[in-house]
Amino acid sequence: MAYRIVPELCTSCGACELDCPNEAISMDRFTFVIDPDKCKECQGHFDTPHCASVCPVPGTCVPAEGPGA
Repeated sequence: MAYRIVPELCTSCGACELDCPNEAISMDRFTFVIDPDKCKECQGHFDTPHCASVCPVPGTCVPAEGPGA
């Protein structure tokens, strides 16, 4: 399952985009978005989805099939 970025919480700091090993994160207008076709939850690179680890705002990078999806 891919991850997504909650736009209301995203501060557009860019930390997630710089560290995404699959280049799945990009800017869309004023916030970042995750391409679900490219997101592999960092399998083979990190033990957990790295976007959620590096994001300074807890709860911004979440599983795509969760609350609010």
